[in-house]
Amino acid sequence: MNNAIFNFAEPVNEPVFEYLQGSRERELLERELSDMNSRVIEIPLIIGGKEIRTGKMGKVVNPADHNHVLATYHMATEKEVRMAVDAALEAKECWMTLAWMERAAIMAKAADLLSVKYRNRINAATMLGQGKNLFQSEIDAVCEVVDYLRFNNYFASLIYMDQPRSGAGSINRLEYRPLEGFIYTITPFNFTAIATNLNSSVILMGNTTVWKPASTAVLSNYYIMKIYEEAGLPAGVINFIPGSGSLISDVVLKHRDLAGVHFTGSNATFNTIWKQVTDNLSVYKSYPKIVGETGGKDFIFAHNSAEALELATAIVRGAFEYQGQKCSAASRAYIPKSLWEVTKSHVLRMISEIKVGNVTDLNNFVNAVIDEAAFDRIMSYISKATTSDKAEIIAGGKGDKSKGYFVEPTVIVAKDPHFVTMEEEIFGPVMTIYVYEDDKFEETLKLCDETSPYGLTGSIFSRDRYALVKACRVLRYAAGNFYYNDKPTGAMVGQQPFGGARASGTNDKAGSHLNLLRWVSPRTIKETLIPATDFRYPYMDR
Repeated sequence: MNNAIFNFAEPVNEPVFEYLQGSRERELLERELSDMNSRVIEIPLIIGGKEIRTGKMGKVVNPADHNHVLATYHMATEKEVRMAVDAALEAKECWMTLAWMERAAIMAKAADLLSVKYRNRINAATMLGQGKNLFQSEIDAVCEVVDYLRFNNYFASLIYMDQPRSGAGSINRLEYRPLEGFIYTITPFNFTAIATNLNSSVILMGNTTVWKPASTAVLSNYYIMKIYEEAGLPAGVINFIPGSGSLISDVVLKHRDLAGVHFTGSNATFNTIWKQVTDNLSVYKSYPKIVGETGGKDFIFAHNSAEALELATAIVRGAFEYQGQKCSAASRAYIPKSLWEVTKSHVLRMISEIKVGNVTDLNNFVNAVIDEAAFDRIMSYISKATTSDKAEIIAGGKGDKSKGYFVEPTVIVAKDPHFVTMEEEIFGPVMTIYVYEDDKFEETLKLCDETSPYGLTGSIFSRDRYALVKACRVLRYAAGNFYYNDKPTGAMVGQQPFGGARASGTNDKAGSHLNLLRWVSPRTIKETLIPATDFRYPYMDR
């Protein structure tokens, strides 16, 4: 028996490969991209460690070429959903009683497998299937995934070591029990890392999951599932069931053993799930824990002391990296009149230099949006700006879905600070800018705070410390991740715990110990060494 008290040292973030021209790493990646482009794989469900094929099929296509099928996948029916729940419950006892460092060892192995053995495969799958360029894929599908797996081990060791003091005559301890039941994980298309963490954070703490991946991210998510299996994850700990979200949720959310929901996606879907859980409260054994990260209307705010080139760079990177398909992407900006003309000139110059196209051309900065529904939604907002006298498009404004779902990087200048593109989440490469009078800094800060129902990310650009502090105070609840002199994207695990409140979610801070704490139900255990033998207390007469 190994009775060592084990803890993980704080890791360092996974280094980002550069993939320079002529490098070996670039050669290997391009080879993987070519190979993945040349074949179509068939993806099964994985339930209780077994591959299940239903015959009800979906397709994974390249958003840059929607006639190019990368994979077909089997979709769960009600039968398979029930099988997945049963498998998660069956695996629970053995998994939860396994020493936590044994669970952590599997996460550590998965991290190393991804970093060393499967880096190119995950990059290629994320690039081709989800339309991410090389850099965006590298920092997401490789580095952030590895960081979640390694840092969560470290955070778990801190949690398990956090124990109460014991007074004279007693011994006190906390047992960090996994939740009673199974966890339902619903993961998005835009980050392979989020899909990984929504499951790995949960299972690390001794839970088991039923995993519904986004239909447009099934390819990379399937490869992540296979890495888990190669790392030694026991059967049934994660049950991978692509399919209709409404069908799967209808079964899962009515089950009495539902212990929690770990979600990233749209507000509408999260609100529906929350209502379904509420409607089923009388069914459940315990109150399910609901953890969700939803939308954002993320902002860049500039004070007149800001440096225009820095501001412009943040606007272009923050708004147009990964086509604005990040919950944290910059979507609105407030710029003082005195800075506007020079900032505009920098922004327009940079946009003129941006190349748009397929991810296989590594020089392309902007690629296709994820699917036709996203394309149509984004273009509908651009159309509103085109036809309104309250807004002007100064860059971009066009889209083409004849072959792939391409939308030009678009900049709108709003004459009305409440124009629709200043208020509503677009989730595409569209930035709306409102130019304010320099002497209305505080007034415009309040406007920024009150304009959107979201509260995910935001940033302030200023060289004036008083202005930075004032903005931070006024915008206290406008952003769960707030940045000084930087774009409002790019949170790193272990450095900037991520999440927002208001309509942006439950702010349970992925990438920190705070999220892990949501997946345990602590039990206090007190042992009295010499129990009392008389009911009377000393002050009482005998």
